[in-house]
Amino acid sequence: MTKFKSPYYSVDDAFALYYGDCMDLLAQIPDNSINTIFADPPYFLSNGGISCQNGQVVCVDKGDWDKGGTPEYIYEFNRQWLALCRPKLKDNGTIWISGTHHNIHVVMRCLQELGYKVLNTITWQKSDPPPNLSCRYFNFSTELIIWARKSEKKPHKFNYETMKRINGDKQMTDVWRIPAVGRWEKTCGKHPTQKPLRLLYRIILASTNEGDTVLDPFAGSCTTGIAANLLGRKFIGIDQEQKYLDLGIRRRQEMNDPKKAQELFKKMCENPEEVTVLVNHAKPETRRLMIEKGLCYLRAGNVKGSVQIKPGFERMKYVLLHTNGEDCQLFRLRKGKEGTYQIWTKQELEENGFNPEKADYYVVLQFENQPVEFEKMPQLKQRMNTYRVKICQLSEFIEIK
Repeated sequence: MTKFKSPYYSVDDAFALYYGDCMDLLAQIPDNSINTIFADPPYFLSNGGISCQNGQVVCVDKGDWDKGGTPEYIYEFNRQWLALCRPKLKDNGTIWISGTHHNIHVVMRCLQELGYKVLNTITWQKSDPPPNLSCRYFNFSTELIIWARKSEKKPHKFNYETMKRINGDKQMTDVWRIPAVGRWEKTCGKHPTQKPLRLLYRIILASTNEGDTVLDPFAGSCTTGIAANLLGRKFIGIDQEQKYLDLGIRRRQEMNDPKKAQELFKKMCENPEEVTVLVNHAKPETRRLMIEKGLCYLRAGNVKGSVQIKPGFERMKYVLLHTNGEDCQLFRLRKGKEGTYQIWTKQELEENGFNPEKADYYVVLQFENQPVEFEKMPQLKQRMNTYRVKICQLSEFIEIK
């Protein structure tokens, strides 16, 4: 990784921050040295408006750097930094730019004028958006992320199979449902336009490999750098606000504790909106019959309708059967049954050869009885009776590199 004359902060060859205007510092980065760029430029929406945060009315002004200018100024600003970024990308490199209607259309125009090839426009759908206080608009619940490659004709890096695997073995779409920044990401402080680690996790996985270099010209609190390092990538960040670089440093220093780094990695991987797996204990003889019949059942209760479904049940697409934590096998729920279930009586299960003992009604799921390969094993023997029935996220079973 190239060393600037005066890095503001660095960790070996893996994490480097530079204090100043990206228009000046981008010129110092060698051409063809960056694998991917994530940019969260000013949206130019700090105009004295209000929003809702944690139930409180707050001003949306972020700082002088986000105050709107004339349309001509906004166009020239975006064209200039995008022009500086393009030669820094390797031939197969890509750039991701986030925005809303305040800036994203100008960014698209600049990309096309500068010779980039636009690949997708990702819609980031926030699962927990704040309410719109004016009640004069539809609620603002999305942001857009343009993904583009360096040139029209040269192919780009895209880890398609990885994206498919973390999406339950289905082709990932351009609509990503991911929560906004969680409290666990603000323990060192917060940035007014901070992006969630879960969003950067997906972006970096999609377009880089281990050891690659990621650049963020508007680094802010360094979410891009934290995600990059957790995934074994190198990072270069630039920002002109010293207080936010200091916040990014505190966040990066947290990772010096291996336990904390592992905790961050686990939370980053686990999107509460992602595909889930039912981990279900069964006696050996019951388990053999379950696999033979392609049926998994759980105790519901003694009154029909008394079952209480755990959060995540509606996104379930797999079932993992085990016996006391041993002999684990993963199965995909049958097509058309994903996220759904039926309530059977004890008598119906007995008619299918089972011997239920605990209740009168059971939740029944149907699955394909051909096992699915997986790479990681959840800890199923932590303590007695733990993990008899548990909803896990698919990422617990997938090894990410």
